[in-house]
Amino acid sequence: MSKKISLKKKRILVIDDEIEVTEIVDEFLTGAGYDVTVLNSSQFWQDTVNEIQPDLLMLDIMMPGEDGYAICSQIKADPSTANIPVIFLSGRNKEEDQGRSFKSGGEMFIKKPFSGERLLGIVNVVISSQ
Repeated sequence: MSKKISLKKKRILVIDDEIEVTEIVDEFLTGAGYDVTVLNSSQFWQDTVNEIQPDLLMLDIMMPGEDGYAICSQIKADPSTANIPVIFLSGRNKEEDQGRSFKSGGEMFIKKPFSGERLLGIVNVVISSQ
């Protein structure tokens, strides 16, 4: 029996307060065939997650309001969203940040700045492992 291939575009939600970062991520991942939604604030993340039901969540760590760790912890604590993989994006590269990323439920940690090819490679790996 052959495996059925889904032609539905995978949905990615990117939450980062740096507009330049979200523009680059959006452009690169949309160009690679993903359906990308961007939030430049953590303010409405819950409504957006419920509305679009993303296949992947990309989170900045340091944001005004709720930080990426808090959002990830809440995503993983809710049975309806617990299976959404999370990739953290951060300008910081301290070991404690990486450790906290994984402890809060994140699958990957990408240090800014990053190349589009590296980003796409990691996104493809995380999405294909679902």
